[in-house]
Amino acid sequence: MGVTAALDNLSKPAWAGLLVLSFILFWPVGAALLAYLIWSRRMNCWKHRAPRWHEQQRNAGMSGWYRGHYRSSGNAAFDEYRDETLRRLEEEQKEFRDFLERLRHAKDKFEFDQFMAERRRQQPPSPPSDQAPPEPQQA
Repeated sequence: MGVTAALDNLSKPAWAGLLVLSFILFWPVGAALLAYLIWSRRMNCWKHRAPRWHEQQRNAGMSGWYRGHYRSSGNAAFDEYRDETLRRLEEEQKEFRDFLERLRHAKDKFEFDQFMAERRRQQPPSPPSDQAPPEPQQA
């Protein structure tokens, strides 16, 4: 069994003990080991804190959060009511997100139109192209 295979088979408490021991003996080795543990994600407790997980939960909506996280209550009527209520809430959440998106779009369009109108008012009128610009008068 090689060294890398032996290291791969170490448990979390063994990694933690190795980390503490390395900090006690020579702290740069401990710091390097800590960086390695974080980088390689050997300590699985850090995996669920990744931003991807939070993004997945947010994108999944309520169905991703509740689905699989509850057991049957034993009452079929209640389970059906709960499922229907959660489905309705998911639909309302989606409709509300769509409404907010339309509202943001309308606000952006209004602000852009307002900006363009102000810009047109501030620009001096250009002389007609068929006439030459007036010559400066000499005193």
